[in-house]
Amino acid sequence: MRTNTVREKLRSGKPVIGCFMGLGSPTVAEMLAHAGFDYLVIETEHNGLDSAEIQEMLMAMNGADAIPFVRIPSANPVFIQRALDIGALGIVVPLVRTAAEAEAIVRATRYPPQGTRSFGGLRASHFTFDNYDYFYRANDNLMVTLILETREAVENINEIAAVPGIDVLMFGYYDLCLSYGLDPMKQPYPQIDAITAQVMKVGKKAGVAIGAGANTPDGVNKLLSDGVHFVSYGPDYALIANAVRPGIARFRELTA
Repeated sequence: MRTNTVREKLRSGKPVIGCFMGLGSPTVAEMLAHAGFDYLVIETEHNGLDSAEIQEMLMAMNGADAIPFVRIPSANPVFIQRALDIGALGIVVPLVRTAAEAEAIVRATRYPPQGTRSFGGLRASHFTFDNYDYFYRANDNLMVTLILETREAVENINEIAAVPGIDVLMFGYYDLCLSYGLDPMKQPYPQIDAITAQVMKVGKKAGVAIGAGANTPDGVNKLLSDGVHFVSYGPDYALIANAVRPGIARFRELTA
């Protein structure tokens, strides 16, 4: 089984940088896998990808160092099992609210007796060629990232962070704003900043890495200075949009 170098780096206190991929393109996944990212996350909550398409993107990432994760649509164990069986080395789970939900998520990623995952790794275990190594290493090699984007998660943050097997608590600021009745298009808010500071302290105390996203180099600098270790740069479509806008604006300016 491939070693999850992202998990190893985070557990040793080193920051990592990755990118969420929402375009659903194996070609983009292959390109970004060779770009130097530590990890890539295949988005499946907010687009129309099915398992076969996710698998194609995972296959496109073969041969590069970027560790593959999947952001599943929900905490449903079926989504967790499929993502791992087709080759993801971790899951990113949205809309978590309680410690009980976090515990169930972790258990769904672990084989018995630590969890409830059914054995049938297929692509993950190289179609039986890697059965033994995968079975005996998976429980300690797969990564669990929870996205904090609900008021309930903030209220239960101490209990959630204390759940064994949680590797990263990642901010989902748009939905977090919505959960508090705030317009996400008008960020920042002092209330959200206070929540960020609270979660950072909780994560440090619990030994859980904190994640957040940026789509500019200056944004990455701020995340690192704030103590974020699981840095997301992107997503892929934002990087393309940011590259396109200045050129079009300059063209319109010169040809007006």
